[in-house]
Amino acid sequence: MAKAETKKNLESEPVVDTLTVTVDGKAVEVPKTMPDPMDGRPIPTTMIQACKLAGAEVPHFCYHPKLPVAGNCRMCLVEFGTLAMDKNRKPIVDAEGQPVVRKMPRPAIACATPVSPNMEIYTQSEGTVEMRRAVMEFLLINHPLDCPICDQAGECRLQEYSVDHGQGASRFVEQKVHKPKQVDLGPRIMLDDERCILCSRCIRFTRDIAGDDALGFVDRGSHSTLAHYPNRPFDNNYTLNTVDICPVGALTSKDFRFQMRVWFLKESSSICSGCATGCNITVGSRENRIYRFTPRENDAVNSSWMCDAGRLDYKWVGREDRLKNVQVRNNDGVLVPSDWSRALGEIADILREVPEDSVALIASARLSNEELYLLNLLAGKLGAVTDSIPRKGDKDALLVHADKNPNMNGAIATGISTKRPGSKLKLIAKGIKSGALKTLIVFGENLSACEMDDELLSTLEHLIVCDILPNETTASADYLLPGCSHLEKRGTFINAKGRVQKFMRAAEQPGDSRPEWEFLLELLKRIDGTNGVASIEGLFNQMAADVPALDGVSWGDLGETGVSIEI
Repeated sequence: MAKAETKKNLESEPVVDTLTVTVDGKAVEVPKTMPDPMDGRPIPTTMIQACKLAGAEVPHFCYHPKLPVAGNCRMCLVEFGTLAMDKNRKPIVDAEGQPVVRKMPRPAIACATPVSPNMEIYTQSEGTVEMRRAVMEFLLINHPLDCPICDQAGECRLQEYSVDHGQGASRFVEQKVHKPKQVDLGPRIMLDDERCILCSRCIRFTRDIAGDDALGFVDRGSHSTLAHYPNRPFDNNYTLNTVDICPVGALTSKDFRFQMRVWFLKESSSICSGCATGCNITVGSRENRIYRFTPRENDAVNSSWMCDAGRLDYKWVGREDRLKNVQVRNNDGVLVPSDWSRALGEIADILREVPEDSVALIASARLSNEELYLLNLLAGKLGAVTDSIPRKGDKDALLVHADKNPNMNGAIATGISTKRPGSKLKLIAKGIKSGALKTLIVFGENLSACEMDDELLSTLEHLIVCDILPNETTASADYLLPGCSHLEKRGTFINAKGRVQKFMRAAEQPGDSRPEWEFLLELLKRIDGTNGVASIEGLFNQMAADVPALDGVSWGDLGETGVSIEI
């Protein structure tokens, strides 16, 4: 179904009107127009876009493909030539009938200059190279020499360009202009005005993307500085995106500041679990500790951005009170340490003997599709009623979704929940109270949030709980199984728009905790001898064959940005 839809979409794409330009002697066909980053309307293709299509790098600081063009830094200056015209504005041709291209006497900024038919762009000409060297010299005149202590070191555009396009020595002998070094812009951002190269990326982002016109330049010339409005700190839910797009170390995150050198970080592709938007992220970790989230570009989901709340939602993974050991309640009513083999063996014995219609299963929509699928298989074998707990919260017009579960569509697609999540919770509570439900299986939920307190749960014969952090429900469990966060395993989510996306492991799980899909496969095998697949790829493909919404999708189809389906 998904493949057929993709083929249909490809066949219906309009033919793109193109023109030919030559970049460093290489002719390339480029679209006449490309979508505006702000509203998607077609606007003329620029030199810098044409050069990228031709595989030629044009260095730049102020230009960003997702922001309006400003033309501040002049780093993208290039020499170019256009069609020679006669007095009647007709193209001049040579003896062989080929259009004559004349080199223009003045350069142009590649970020803002539209291409024209048969234009020639010279990104490596002597004049272009000399202009870059001059621009770099001016940018470095007042820039502080504090790379050894700068958070941006290792991913600094100014560092890279100074090596690639700068001079080996400075001719500047005057006193540098000094500016404030630690400016508290807001609750999450620290500014070093001396490092700022006045590219205005942060200003354009806050004004045109976040919709909060909170930043601007004050003073003039070499004394220009970035500032927020008086008595109005820079504080919206997207401020940390300005740290990502700052090409130097002027804007730094208070959370990540001086924590770790970026070249030591291991980067893993993952998904933000803060809400149903499913922003694509890169997880930076070292020695099993997570240090930061940064947005990973996906135009179908989050473009190049993510909210501050989601970006900082990682510290709970390393909490000291994480559930790390299997625990079983003994005859004295006390939870004591156990092991996986014993616990899964006893749980399997219990579940093989439970009467039909005496079991309920509540699974969190923060679990992966694969885990929800296996739980639904388990529920089917037991004749159990299933549901997930909905979570609602604030939303905005950019990325934040009101659904705070990252995978509610996955719960619906796999059959754990209906399209009215939470609609069976009262029925389950009523069944426990009446004694009809004697066994309850809970994965990743605190039932005190839905009026199932310790007193009610104590009436159950068996309460089997899997979770990551302790809560009221884990304290009542007869069998307590330590699970993993999505950062400690692999799997997939389906976001609010029906996009299936995979996440990769960024850190090892603590103690004896295990990915839920791994021990669920073992539990199913213990119950009825079913031999399941041994890998997440195989499990996903098995699930896709059984779940109608995933028909035609394989793990290999997901790539880095996922595929869209209909729920």
